[in-house]
Amino acid sequence: MMMMMTETMTTDMQNCINACMECHKMCMETMTYCMSQNGKQRNMNLMGMIRDCSEMCMMCMNMMMGGSEFMGRTCMLCAEMCDRCATACEQISQDQKMMECATCCRKCAEACRSMQMIPV
Repeated sequence: MMMMMTETMTTDMQNCINACMECHKMCMETMTYCMSQNGKQRNMNLMGMIRDCSEMCMMCMNMMMGGSEFMGRTCMLCAEMCDRCATACEQISQDQKMMECATCCRKCAEACRSMQMIPV
């Protein structure tokens, strides 16, 4: 197994790391937003999903930056969790913040799926 240093990073990897960073940030903001909504958006299942998605994005980013041999599978799991989080956020379609979070999650899922093609 070879360590991935920054100079050997592909554009796909760089894009995926950026997408994960954005998604992690957006999920954190969305959770803060949900908590400020006086219970209106405070659905515990949804908040758990957003939290998990945020954590997974952070882990995925760390795996890629560290050149982990597990990054391919981590990216696939991250894509799945981002898609699920997006679907849950889309259920609250009248809320712009939830829709922004969904869009960000979809973008991250797509970037993570493109990593499947990269041999480690």
